[in-house]
Amino acid sequence: MKRLLIAAFLLGAVLLTPSFAQDGKNPRVVMETNYGKITLELYADKAPISTKNFLQYVDEKHYDGTTFHRVIADFMIQGGGFEPNMKEKPTHDPIKNEAGNGVKNERGTIAMARTDDADSATSQFFINTVDNKKLDRANTKDNVGYAVFGRVIDGMDVVDRIRSVKTGANDVPVKDVIIRSVRRAGK
Repeated sequence: MKRLLIAAFLLGAVLLTPSFAQDGKNPRVVMETNYGKITLELYADKAPISTKNFLQYVDEKHYDGTTFHRVIADFMIQGGGFEPNMKEKPTHDPIKNEAGNGVKNERGTIAMARTDDADSATSQFFINTVDNKKLDRANTKDNVGYAVFGRVIDGMDVVDRIRSVKTGANDVPVKDVIIRSVRRAGK
């Protein structure tokens, strides 16, 4: 009985480690920027609508040539909607906000950007450069929040380089921070 309990404990510990937590249900994408590569794991299990939406834009190559158009060092870096010179790209219809999924806006997570309308997210996203508890559903004044749908699993050094760029009016980088491509990992 003691051996069975030890075996069960060890199996449980192994299954809960990060290398086994991703069981193939959560896709990964590689974002190539002019500052380096960022690899993201998307939480299809926690945020299926946001993940499907993001991957639709990835598969359509929508993000190729867009910029991180808003950079606030101790907050986040935002991209996915504009080409250089702040030329806005067309998008699909907005999606339902999934901020109630229990995933917090912590450093290194990726979340859907939106307007004041809770269900207004389209192609834009942001990567949290610090823990942003104020963006979590329970902490927003309207009790809506911003939907986290993944996290950086490699390339936080790139995120940190981007967060350090010089910005001008409206937090727009002085020199373009280009998203060259976003592809599903392994493709």
